[in-house]
Amino acid sequence: MTRASLDKQPHEVAAMFDDVAAKYDLTNDVLSLGQARAWRRAVAEAVDAGPGDLVLDLGAGTGTSSLPFAEAGAKVVPCDFSVGMLTEGKHRHPELPLTAGDATRLPFADDTFDAVTISFALRNVQETETALREMHRVTKPGGKLVICEFSTPTWTPFRTVYTEYLMRALPPVATAVSSNPDAYVYLAESIRAWPDQPALAARMQESGWSKVAWRNLTGGIVALHRGYKSA
Repeated sequence: MTRASLDKQPHEVAAMFDDVAAKYDLTNDVLSLGQARAWRRAVAEAVDAGPGDLVLDLGAGTGTSSLPFAEAGAKVVPCDFSVGMLTEGKHRHPELPLTAGDATRLPFADDTFDAVTISFALRNVQETETALREMHRVTKPGGKLVICEFSTPTWTPFRTVYTEYLMRALPPVATAVSSNPDAYVYLAESIRAWPDQPALAARMQESGWSKVAWRNLTGGIVALHRGYKSA
C-alpha cells in the first residue's frame, strides 16, 4: 500500500500504525509544527463534553486525544483498530478503557454515546460512508459527531506551498523522527486525495447527519466538521 489512490485494506492500515505507535505523538507534533495540540484543544471545545457524558473517541491511537474528555469529567471510550497503538496507549494511560474496534463495524449498541469524535483517522477508513453511518447508529438521538481531519487550504497560494511541504519536506522530516517514514509518505498522499470541506459535509448528510457545518483551522489545513443525530 504505497498510493492513497489504492483501496485501503484494514489489516495494512493497522499494521502501518502498529509500526509507528511508539513515536506517533512526537512525530505528529514535529510534522504539524506544533499545531497538533491546538487542534486537539479545538476538538475538545467542539465536543464540549462534561460530567455524565459518554464520548466515543474513534481512531484514538495511544489515547492522547481522549485525555481532554476525561479531564472534563466525561466518560470516554478510546477506540482504535491498531493493536500496536492500543498497547502503547495502555502503557502510557492505564486508566483509560482503550478498546479495539473497526469504525465500519463498531462493537457498541445503538444509541449509546452522547458524542462521537474522530481525529485524523477517517481518511484511513476503507469505507467512509459505512463508518459515518456506524457513528450515527451508536450516537444517541440529539447527540453530535465531531470530525477533525486534514482538508483543503482556502487560500490558493498557500495551498500550493502546503502541497509542496507535504510531498517534499514531510518525507525527510519523517525519516528523522519516525520509526516508519514510508507510512508518512502514504499519509501525505492520503491527505491530498481526501475530499474538501463541502464534499465531506455532503457525505455526512448522506449518512444521516443533520445540521452539518464546518470550521477551518490553520487556514483550512485542518477542518472541524460537526453534525447531529436528529432527536
